[in-house]
Amino acid sequence: MNLYQCSIDLKDDAKAVAFAVAIEAWMTHLQSNGVIQTWRLCRRKLGFGAPVARDFQLEIEVENMTQLDQAFRFTGADDEQTERLYTTVHQMVGVADMALYRPFPDPERAERMALI
Repeated sequence: MNLYQCSIDLKDDAKAVAFAVAIEAWMTHLQSNGVIQTWRLCRRKLGFGAPVARDFQLEIEVENMTQLDQAFRFTGADDEQTERLYTTVHQMVGVADMALYRPFPDPERAERMALI
């Protein structure tokens, strides 16, 4: 399992509820096409957070790096529905930072350490 995490601030004219609806449509589309596993959207509560904390956190779980690559390729495919759903979300995003996480310690690393 890998976790693709997106920290997001919306553009000034974007509405939070409209963004949440658009994300749900987009993530459901990706999930129903088998290019992501699960996802969730969270919003910072009461404005609490570090000065650099973004307003929204979108977490997308993929099985492995191959599935993540498939998700990127799927997003770039020449498909009208995919392009429309992606564009609806993307046009509301002002700033986004992405990171890729994995469970730790992972089985591979623990195995290597056990062999030393």
